[in-house]
Amino acid sequence: MSTGLDLSGKAALISGAGGGICRAIAVAFAGAGASVACIDVNAEAAAETARLVAAAGTKSLARKCNVADEAEVLASTEAAYDGLGRLDILVSGAAPHDPGGPVTETPLSEWQMVVDINLTGAFLLTKAALPYMIAGGGGSIIFIASQLGRVGSAGRAAYCATKGGLIQLAKVIAIDHADQNVRCNALSPGAVETQRTLRRYNSFSAANETLGAKHLTKRLGKPQELAHAAVFLASDAASFVTGSDLLVDGGYTAI
Repeated sequence: MSTGLDLSGKAALISGAGGGICRAIAVAFAGAGASVACIDVNAEAAAETARLVAAAGTKSLARKCNVADEAEVLASTEAAYDGLGRLDILVSGAAPHDPGGPVTETPLSEWQMVVDINLTGAFLLTKAALPYMIAGGGGSIIFIASQLGRVGSAGRAAYCATKGGLIQLAKVIAIDHADQNVRCNALSPGAVETQRTLRRYNSFSAANETLGAKHLTKRLGKPQELAHAAVFLASDAASFVTGSDLLVDGGYTAI
């Protein structure tokens, strides 16, 4: 019996593709047969992910893109469609580093940056990608949210608010476009071993000491563990999954 986890013949656009989780997703998509357009505000990081996708045996392209800029999003989405010939999957995973702190100490500019990239970026990408998906007969949209979209964390007002917003945005898009065969889901990691984690905690061992006990697994997740879940959501195996938030959080929200 087939698992349905085959993405052959499909094309994906991934934002934040230069980062740990979305790079792993891009490579996993390629391993499942999909071609991948990699966009990131860091052009070199996007290009490296595209190289890894090509090494896995599928077509790839890379482009610099600030997802908070509508013109750049439209141009990048068009380039992805033109370069890959179709667009079936969107993964919105771009996210900035947010220093954090109580709202009384959070500058408006920092709050706005997180909102613009995490939430508005997902909106702009979805708006740009949907016409291509609908014309092609449907597709799968995945927002990289967070377990902190469901529970709070001290000093993370902007992050928690935007990740919760992504979970709700996924539900509305799923409702609005179900008749056009477009599924939309959120994918919510717990703490994961990425460069963002290193930037906040300086080492994975320090991060595990601080955060490990908050997970039933007593450890942080690996990017590949999120990538497996993304392949599922993008594939026909998840044909009955839409408007959902898939937690891959090591049991963080179960405690």
